[in-house]
Amino acid sequence: MTRYADIPKPIRSGIVVVDPERGTPQRIIVLQFNPDTLERSLAPQAAGGSGDAGGGGSGGDRNEALRLKGPAEESWKFTAEIDATDQFEVAAPDGIHPELATLEMLVHPTSAQLREASRQTRKGTIEISPIEMPLTLFTWGSKRVMPVRLTELSINESAFDVNLNPIRASLGIGMKVLSVSDLPAGHRGADLYLAHLAQKERLARAARNGRLAELGLGRGL
Repeated sequence: MTRYADIPKPIRSGIVVVDPERGTPQRIIVLQFNPDTLERSLAPQAAGGSGDAGGGGSGGDRNEALRLKGPAEESWKFTAEIDATDQFEVAAPDGIHPELATLEMLVHPTSAQLREASRQTRKGTIEISPIEMPLTLFTWGSKRVMPVRLTELSINESAFDVNLNPIRASLGIGMKVLSVSDLPAGHRGADLYLAHLAQKERLARAARNGRLAELGLGRGL
């Protein structure tokens, strides 16, 4: 007879906010439920002109047809669910406001950073550098850990308590995987991307290799 204690708990996906200098986690966001589906897209960075992108035409250099100028541009999309009614044992006087605010702060600078930028403006600083956000990692099990930037965050709140605190919401999350093409050399995120790419290479080597005969090419190419 199987006991509940014998059933392994599922690994949760999540987001880790990391200090890029020290490499220490500043915040760990564990998704309450793993998304049912993931939508991923990869666009190769082809060398040469637009004619090399796969559409034919005469705009590209024939010598560049099989060359890549960098890693593919990879993006992810999924829907996450947050439901306070699924965890009655956790006190939630503010509903799921804290969970939503934590995710929203991934696309906002802090109020302190904005005040400092305003102070620099009042001092007459000619050029103010854009505000740098912490390094953000998305994790989907141990085989997918990658630096990302959130490109989309849509929130659909569908239930509220008597104080109008949201208690249930679905979130559409879009992310761009940050590669060595996006990050400066030596940046911790660039090292993490290379580790992510090396993991892909290991998994690719583990795949079964087909045979030409299966393609109807028994006599070779």
